[in-house]
Amino acid sequence: MKLFWFIPTHGDSRYLGTAEGARALDHGYLKQVAQAADNLGYEGVLIPTGRSCEDPWVVAASLLPVTQRLKFLVAVRPGLHQPALAARMAASFDRLSNGRLLINLVTGGDRAELEGDGVFLDHEQRYEQSAEFIRIWREILARSHRGEAFDYEGEHLQVKGAKLLFPPVQRPHPPVYFGGSSEAAHELAAEQVETYLTWGEPPAEVAKKVADVKARAAKHGRTVKFGIRLHVIVRETEEEAWADAERLISRLDDEVVARAQAAFAKMDSEGQRRMAALHAGGAKRSRADLEISPNLWAGVGLVRGGAGTALVGNPQQVAERIQEYAALGLENFIFSGYPHLEEAYRFAELVFPLLPRALQEKLPGQVLNGPFGETVANVYVPRAAQS
Repeated sequence: MKLFWFIPTHGDSRYLGTAEGARALDHGYLKQVAQAADNLGYEGVLIPTGRSCEDPWVVAASLLPVTQRLKFLVAVRPGLHQPALAARMAASFDRLSNGRLLINLVTGGDRAELEGDGVFLDHEQRYEQSAEFIRIWREILARSHRGEAFDYEGEHLQVKGAKLLFPPVQRPHPPVYFGGSSEAAHELAAEQVETYLTWGEPPAEVAKKVADVKARAAKHGRTVKFGIRLHVIVRETEEEAWADAERLISRLDDEVVARAQAAFAKMDSEGQRRMAALHAGGAKRSRADLEISPNLWAGVGLVRGGAGTALVGNPQQVAERIQEYAALGLENFIFSGYPHLEEAYRFAELVFPLLPRALQEKLPGQVLNGPFGETVANVYVPRAAQS
């Protein structure tokens, strides 16, 4: 199991849908979040992509020299990047970081955003292009270790004599992560990527996706790893956690929710459609309606696209829900919380100790280079709490 955190390059706040409690998005703050994740022992961080975000490659490169072991899950966008250039960028980053790059293949589902970026393909065509893109990307990097060139002519993309002189550290290439809920997405994942990511749907729905991608991968003679993207609101008591979940959306009004849901409804993303269905397109507002599965809350999706659910509860409850997903075959967990700096610490301190020790090299409460906590009366070293 690998636990990831999130770099909020589209903004951060204590309340969704309002500027109240918001934070300035500057490099100093992003560096704080990245260094917190690095020091706490998270496997890596996801850096989002899209017109509402800072460019993920620029951000990742800027955070590389201020972190030590943290891995960066960075997006490539078919239609915006050419596969040969994306391969060169990946190889450079991987070498300079000594193998700390992970690739997030993002097809995109917002037609307005895509057209603004010059991509005018429909849903089916975009997945065809993505399949060709990652096929070319993988071959260029894999052949770079042997000094070979690559030719490819597809429906949407072609290269002739593509060659990379400086190969990546990771062989044959940095691992590729990919998410999508449509049949085309499942087929692409089964055929070409290392890790399939799902949104935080209820376990029964996630199990169906895992089974389908597994079966498709088997037909290609492959195996695929699995992961999930979730927010988290964990507090020492369940009552505190649910109070803070309600507080997170307490500044929302009907107009903000309606505008957000109208924008989401125009997307042709199957994953976004499934996320919106969890809260009935914004119609559900109460905790009873938004708790769609034990400790799984759909309130974030009222105004946030993509990942719209959060695990809410006390540390034991959140750890139990994580283990339920792990039992389905998921091993990559990408979490986030508002605000991202404090929540990175809170989640690590409250939940990490409840997960198998093998998950992390460095855990809060584990004596590595000295005691954790403040020494009492210059004499007494704090003792770890009994589990």
